[in-house]
Amino acid sequence: MDYRVISADDHLDVRFFPADLWTERAPAHLRDRVPHIEQVDGLPYWVCDGQRWGRWGQYKSDGPAKWALERGGVMNEGELRPTTPELRLTDMDRDGVDATVMYGPTDPFYTADPEVRYEMYRGYNDWLEEFTKARPDRLIGASQIPLDDPAAAAREMARVAKLGSRHVNLMAARAVPPIYHEDWEPFWAIAEESGIPVGFHLAVLTFNRPVETQAYSNPAVDRAAGGFRINSQLVEPICALIFGGVLDRHPRLKVVLAESDLSWIPYVWSRTPNDPPREGGPKLPTREYFQRQIWMTFIADEAGVEMVTAGIFAQDRAMWSSDYPHPASCWPDSQATIAKIMHGVPEPLKKKLLFENARDLYGLGA
Repeated sequence: MDYRVISADDHLDVRFFPADLWTERAPAHLRDRVPHIEQVDGLPYWVCDGQRWGRWGQYKSDGPAKWALERGGVMNEGELRPTTPELRLTDMDRDGVDATVMYGPTDPFYTADPEVRYEMYRGYNDWLEEFTKARPDRLIGASQIPLDDPAAAAREMARVAKLGSRHVNLMAARAVPPIYHEDWEPFWAIAEESGIPVGFHLAVLTFNRPVETQAYSNPAVDRAAGGFRINSQLVEPICALIFGGVLDRHPRLKVVLAESDLSWIPYVWSRTPNDPPREGGPKLPTREYFQRQIWMTFIADEAGVEMVTAGIFAQDRAMWSSDYPHPASCWPDSQATIAKIMHGVPEPLKKKLLFENARDLYGLGA
């Protein structure tokens, strides 16, 4: 395929999942415990192991933050656009996007029973491989990896590699034990050997605001400050891989910081200097790990694009994304966003940021 634009960070959300995603794939003794749809006060909700999750289906937002589908006039009741291949591809065509890398829920699958919990990962990943087969040249899914059981994570990593997965997502900021712990070594070894990039995506976290100040919450302030606070979710995990020795032990491991933006990263380099390398520390200067093993995605980070253009970053490690179908997405106006943030960027670099880096990382057209 002749790629021109690849979105390196889009989404598949629970509210849009097929109602039978888990029940169709679970063993018989778990079918009434894995996530399924129940009517609550006349509305369909996901219920898992007796616990109610959020609503199911394509419905309009009650709050000020409108989903991209609603802003684009296609929030049609009865449709599950993001998980219906032909509808998702139609939305991509409308936005001028040739291929998409899709991350699943940014909140981890959870229930107290580890058997049910693992089945949620297995069922989702099996469905994801089926979904992407509709157009494997355009639909790239990130298999979800258990975050609180390193042995289960290694087992699932090996399993999805055999299924043909081209990307996985580990919510590293919430991993237990921390991702530099020795219990994670089998997982990192399998990831390195398979060559499959491991994504660290942001989770949606609520501000830990003192109770007495919550009445003064300002949504505009929260949204503006949230980006800075959220990036802390990526600073600790990436420093853990570098200073915990993981990237030294696994020099062919590929890591993607998803929805990270770019312009904060030089500050991390300045706060974690390792040039020249210190005894007992990482073998390379901190910055070189980003150049060798770490990819990053951005939506509208103009300052970050300026830094890439100036050569501060390795120019083959940054990848544009639209964040479809989330409220923060630039869909269906991605072409206008691209024109704005890429203004003045040399054409060879623009191609790298818009499609070549993602194409090469995920082996598209290889």
